[in-house]
Amino acid sequence: MIKKTVETYSNATIKTLSQKCKTLNQLKQIHAHLIKSHLPETPNSIGPLLSTAATSNNPSFFSYARLIFQHLRFRNTFIYNTMIRGYVQNNNQIFAILCYTEMLGFGFVANNYTFPPLIKACSCSIIAGCSVHTHVLKLGFGDDRFVGSALIEFYSFEIRSAQKVFDEMPVKDVVLWTILIDGYGKIGDIDNARKLFDEMSQRTVVSWSAIMAAYSRVSDFNEVISLFTVMHELGIEPNESVLVTVVTACAHLGALAQGFWVHLYAKRRDLVSNPILATALVDMYSKCGYPDLALSVFDTISVKDTGAWNAIISGFAMNGDARKSMELLNRMGLNEIQPSEATFVAILAACTHAKLVKEGVELFDQMGQLYGVEPRFEHYACVVDLFARSGMLEEAVEFVEKKMGGFSEGDANVWGALVGACRVYGNVEIGNKVWRKLVDMKVMDYGVYVMCYNMFKEAGWVKEAEEVRNMILVSGMKKTPGCSAIEVDGVVKEFVSGESGQPCSMEVRKMLDLLFNVACMVELN
Repeated sequence: MIKKTVETYSNATIKTLSQKCKTLNQLKQIHAHLIKSHLPETPNSIGPLLSTAATSNNPSFFSYARLIFQHLRFRNTFIYNTMIRGYVQNNNQIFAILCYTEMLGFGFVANNYTFPPLIKACSCSIIAGCSVHTHVLKLGFGDDRFVGSALIEFYSFEIRSAQKVFDEMPVKDVVLWTILIDGYGKIGDIDNARKLFDEMSQRTVVSWSAIMAAYSRVSDFNEVISLFTVMHELGIEPNESVLVTVVTACAHLGALAQGFWVHLYAKRRDLVSNPILATALVDMYSKCGYPDLALSVFDTISVKDTGAWNAIISGFAMNGDARKSMELLNRMGLNEIQPSEATFVAILAACTHAKLVKEGVELFDQMGQLYGVEPRFEHYACVVDLFARSGMLEEAVEFVEKKMGGFSEGDANVWGALVGACRVYGNVEIGNKVWRKLVDMKVMDYGVYVMCYNMFKEAGWVKEAEEVRNMILVSGMKKTPGCSAIEVDGVVKEFVSGESGQPCSMEVRKMLDLLFNVACMVELN
């Protein structure tokens, strides 16, 4: 069919036929016909074929495009633009920049189509990017919106330069605004990101996605939910990116009702097939305490990557089902999916809470040998916690000293696990040993010090308890305020310890006092 149809020599026809090619042989047939028919006379005819091959996301097509390019005797700016774009799409940024320098060396002049992909390629070289920006200004393309968008994204590492490019653009479309919002969001500057968002005269769903992602990055999940509510009230249809951000926020807040609503919405719009969204739903249901619902979503994912497996394994682990987590790890191996470091942290933590010492230690020993994942500090910390919570304090100390290289290699989690276990199991001698090492290392952690104080006080070691108390007072250490969240009628409200700015804080305190008095009366009776 291709041989017969290619008799029409228009560029549009060649491009259409090239795009229909499913195999490399079909592409070669068109190329052979062009060489035989009119490539020597009309070199531009190769452009549509080269464009399709270079930007098809098919590795074999791109390799063939490079071969065609290398053997071309006649080239022009369009041909070079095509190869620059192809190199960028195939994550070959250095070759894209070299292609541009070769283009300049042969005397070809860049146009506005040259720069957007080229600037994207310069993400690997700040010097090259600044040089290209100079070329943009010299050739008079500084006002081009597509070039401007690429420059703002490039300067995300230096947001003031991105803002300068934005300010100098004579016409600012919604894409420019959105890219700058995303730039501020990526560096955690939520104030400037929100200021820009509020100033926008027109917003797209991508704009909403950018500002919500910005709030998610700074862990302001309540604002993510609030923005989503406003977005819904305005009748703006969320895309998959927005839904992923909202589901992630629901997971962190424990907002099950809101998360369930998003799940139903995604089902109605046939979006649950998106593996990233499905994985976010698995994580949300797990963190809200419903691992079985998480598993039902997980089973619908057609292609399960490491992220999806980690989410479901961690889900059962955080809900205390260590054996189910191990079963899923075995299934993961049978499916030839490589577990990550996070997978083992989750399972070892589950073994800790279930006091499965033998299973946990075996898993730790198998990490490098069987699964090809070398244990990191957090895995060692999990094993220390595993021994400590099971009352095996001497084994925990031995593990720290022999496997971790001593107490100096630990952190607050390791020390806290040891001291907490010493307090629970009444082994003050080992607890005191840990405490003395921490003092020698000049460790200052409020939580660990308070645990040491309580351990000594409960054991009747008054002198040591006072010593710890005095060190807390002298150093000025303070406890990080605790917080909790509650969801009522789909609205999440967060409460912080010691906070007095809540509208109904006095009523809440009175009710808590009343409940406490009632509890005391019941106890007395």
